[in-house]
Amino acid sequence: MELERRMVLAAMIAGALPFDPSLAKEAPSMAVDAPYAAVAMQLAARSVERAPDRGAARAQILGMIGEVETKIRSARIFIEQYGGHPVKLAVLPEYLFTSYPGRISIPDFAALAAFEMQGEEYEALGKVAQNLKLFLAGNAYEVDPNFPGLYFQASFLIAPSGDVVLRYRRLNSMFAPTPHDVWSRYLDVYGLDGVFPVARTEIGNMAAIASEEILYPEIARAHALRGAEIFLHSSSEIGSPIDTNKAIAKRARAFENLAYVVSANTAGIEGTGLPLASADGNSQIVDWKGRVVAESNSGETFTAFADIDLNALRTARRTPGMTNYLARQRLELFAAAYGTVRHPADGMLEGGAVKVPDRDYFKRVQEQVIERMAKDGLI
Repeated sequence: MELERRMVLAAMIAGALPFDPSLAKEAPSMAVDAPYAAVAMQLAARSVERAPDRGAARAQILGMIGEVETKIRSARIFIEQYGGHPVKLAVLPEYLFTSYPGRISIPDFAALAAFEMQGEEYEALGKVAQNLKLFLAGNAYEVDPNFPGLYFQASFLIAPSGDVVLRYRRLNSMFAPTPHDVWSRYLDVYGLDGVFPVARTEIGNMAAIASEEILYPEIARAHALRGAEIFLHSSSEIGSPIDTNKAIAKRARAFENLAYVVSANTAGIEGTGLPLASADGNSQIVDWKGRVVAESNSGETFTAFADIDLNALRTARRTPGMTNYLARQRLELFAAAYGTVRHPADGMLEGGAVKVPDRDYFKRVQEQVIERMAKDGLI
């Protein structure tokens, strides 16, 4: 992609230029219903890497979706009896139904584990949302017919109707394809609305942030500039009694954008060679002031639940003051700096066609970026 086009895209993000003029017409009224409860379901991911074939992997995934419905239903009953407010949002951990690919090749993992965009897995998850009458957010690997041979890590939101109302593909990943790797074609297919989607729902404007992307403030800010009020954070990370990088970042992304963060971590990963609890604990709900208002300990649990008060958030966003960081940020100052290209786009396109990389590709690209930054005297 030519440099000028990159600069324009960077300016649209950093300078808060409108992605879609129609968004301004869709802004919800300030008044909303009473607070409702959200829950970050801390559940154990289950690897499919030992499944003998795709059919066995599908059966395992669909069976697990049924188990998850039972667990959310039981959690909802307790939360509503405990706090009195209806549970309208449940967030699931990262790659809950398959775990991560490890060293399995990209095409092989896509064939074994990735969901189809209109596939039976999303249909089953849609029935869960319908049966429980709530919004269900989660994360899965997903294939796209527009990009054969690849998969993307997708965060999704399913409405109580059973429809997928948000599909966000992870943009920063160390070992997996991203939209940026096929950037020119991805923009042609989905536009910027498909890169930073925001679902405008009756329980708030929601956007997804995948796993370690919580460490990148630009992603959360781009969503917030498009109206996001609640960040759906599906993660699989180290749980610790001391503050981790992600724990600090969750609070920062919340207060700097005046947004809630509902962060669901795994309760370990079953079926791999790693010790079970290597990614376990500390699921959180962080309010728009950056306060952790609920946090789980280790193991499978629903105890990271809290009320979401959108009236308070929207009032704060519309009130001038030193703590209204979203309104005070002078974004156009940074457009030129963000237009500097360090990590090139379209690395998985060749002559306009998808080029499937080997697993070592990702490390090689990062080495090239580091070399370029060193040559420019930046590091």
